[in-house]
Amino acid sequence: MSTPVKVTADTFKSEVVEASTPVVVDFWAEWCGPCKKLGPILDDVAAELGDAVKVAKVNVDEERNLGAMFQIMSIPAVMIFKDGEKVDEFVGLRSKDDIIALVNKHL
Repeated sequence: MSTPVKVTADTFKSEVVEASTPVVVDFWAEWCGPCKKLGPILDDVAAELGDAVKVAKVNVDEERNLGAMFQIMSIPAVMIFKDGEKVDEFVGLRSKDDIIALVNKHL
């Protein structure tokens, strides 16, 4: 079973860019209602897909540089990285099934 990992500017390269599996990166904030609803959904995605994918969480209030680097204008914003490159993204809430289908395209 895989659990989401907190990512910072210092760990982004090792946790996301250099990851051997696709990485689902959730850009979120504590005050964001939809982010709080998406969090448990991504926990379920991580549990269901296990070691096939990594789920990473970036708190945009704590990691403003990462938010700026990826031009995060609205949250929750989710990006999927594979082999160090962004291959997909969406903004807002999605169902677990929708997210798993999106991730499966990149496995």
